[in-house]
Amino acid sequence: MAKKGNRIQVILECTEHKASGVAGTSRYITTKNKKNTPDRLEIKKFNPVLKKVTVHKEIK
Repeated sequence: MAKKGNRIQVILECTEHKASGVAGTSRYITTKNKKNTPDRLEIKKFNPVLKKVTVHKEIK
């Protein structure tokens, strides 16, 4: 059986969308291994409102 407790669910939110002032938000839900990556995630993902790839950061 697999061990439990290392992977946690995190929410990624677009940084450019907040600064642009356009209504709505772009958020993704993913998992990360908190043992390997203790700091916050920063991934490039597609923003459907802005219609381009932007940087999404982990929020708490």
